[in-house]
Amino acid sequence: MKRLGNLLLQRLALGLFSLFAVSVIIFLAVSLLPGDIAQAMLGQAATPETVAAFRAQLGLDQAPLARFGHWLWQLLHGDLGLSLANQRPITELVAARLGNTFSLAALAALVSVPLALALGMLAALYRNGWFDRLLNTLALSAVSFPEFFVAYILILVFSVKLGWLPSLSDLPPDASLGTILQRSLLPVATLSLVVIAQMMRMTRAALINLLASPYIEMARLKGLRPSRIILRHALPNALAPIVNVVALNLAYLVVGVVVVEVVFVYPGLGQLLVDSVAKRDIPVVQACSLIFAATYILLNTSADVLSIASNPRLMHPKG
Repeated sequence: MKRLGNLLLQRLALGLFSLFAVSVIIFLAVSLLPGDIAQAMLGQAATPETVAAFRAQLGLDQAPLARFGHWLWQLLHGDLGLSLANQRPITELVAARLGNTFSLAALAALVSVPLALALGMLAALYRNGWFDRLLNTLALSAVSFPEFFVAYILILVFSVKLGWLPSLSDLPPDASLGTILQRSLLPVATLSLVVIAQMMRMTRAALINLLASPYIEMARLKGLRPSRIILRHALPNALAPIVNVVALNLAYLVVGVVVVEVVFVYPGLGQLLVDSVAKRDIPVVQACSLIFAATYILLNTSADVLSIASNPRLMHPKG
């Protein structure tokens, strides 16, 4: 238990350092965006004096290091600042979208994780058979296509040709649960396809590697059913790599929603990020990017800790 606590503290410290490094990269990348937010907001008819005064009002006339220090100080106090485009608190803008993004990712996880684990176990159970070959072909095909291409194919089939589902996933504030599920179905399917393929192949590889072990051969000689061997003997010992890939794909679900939200016009954090880039709303872009980075780092750290905690050889190394 003490080793697990020390490991958790080390990974948290590393995660905080990674988050600081990411915040520096985000600030530098956003600062290099072309254009001028003051000029864009005032229009081409604005005089240079008016633009300069507006830049001073927004704090854009300060040195980059001073602006970064002020932004970081605000973050440490839980203040994300104000949007340059509409002068609204960024916390309000993010709060209205964050729940939608996490709900979309959670729905995709509820669909993809159990299905991927089940398919991976079936592929390992019937390896080298026609079912295994079919699953591998479908998985490689799903991984090969980019998300936006899969999204447009699903829109073409289920919205344009069949007319079963709406092509846009705009959610009114008073939307019922049925409306939310219906309009989230295509984005969830798009996110799930790639994630299922990756997790299924990793589960299959981890189980097949263990099925060649002597204790599995002994279980076969005892006459145990193949399904019991997979569930009771192979799966518990394959948890470390499976947990790791599941956590990493959950992180991918949260970060990967940006493209999907833009394609389906889904009112989430990814759509807000893209809209803010178009408007050169630097504080909103920084806040959204930092939230995505923090989520990815947290889930990646959790994957690291869980994979070590589920492996006795890593938890209790010899010497």
